Amino acid sequence: MPTPTPPASRREWILSWLRQAIATGEMKPGDRLVERDLSARSGVSRGPVREAIMILEQEGLVVTHPYRGAVVAGISQREVAEVLVPIRLIIERFALREVAGSRPSELIGRLERLVEEMSDAAASGAPPERLADLDVAFHEAVIAASGHSQALQIWRTIQPRVRAYFVRDAPSHASSDEIPRQHRALLAALRSGTADEVDRAVTEHIETYLGEDPPATACP
Repeated sequence: MPTPTPPASRREWILSWLRQAIATGEMKPGDRLVERDLSARSGVSRGPVREAIMILEQEGLVVTHPYRGAVVAGISQREVAEVLVPIRLIIERFALREVAGSRPSELIGRLERLVEEMSDAAASGAPPERLADLDVAFHEAVIAASGHSQALQIWRTIQPRVRAYFVRDAPSHASSDEIPRQHRALLAALRSGTADEVDRAVTEHIETYLGEDPPATACP
């Protein structure tokens, strides 16, 4: 459970806890999210718990069924391959091309710092959540720098699912050392300023996580 926070942040506190529980597999696909039980476990009143569940449903981490209520969502590798990966490729190819032409120094500096933090986290054996947060921050920084609000909005609708995938399943596809290496390659492609290099790097990076269809996971 997250560290206790002030009453004004109760909804964000319970939301953070539930996201993390889903991402790490503490809450598994099909598990019910019962307001009364979550309120009792967390000490947070049912109002913020209900709001948090609604947000999780909007993020695709939870689905609501008649007579069953809210349950943790499951997803197959087929959906990862045929839905989320294509969406990411379209958004991130576009964003990287947009920023590759100008190569803004502020963005380059931020991405360099994030890659260094990834390297430090990998070397210190940091938990998957830390690398996932840095991974998401890298991609969001590029998309935000493209200056297209719709691309950023679409990214943010799938970002919670992408992060949960990074936490739960990405370590089985790539070692922690591989994560900073891949992002250095993306950074090098960005510095090159060429559309072909950008397309090659981002495609190779995102398609790393495609594989055979495993049992359904909470989200990708």
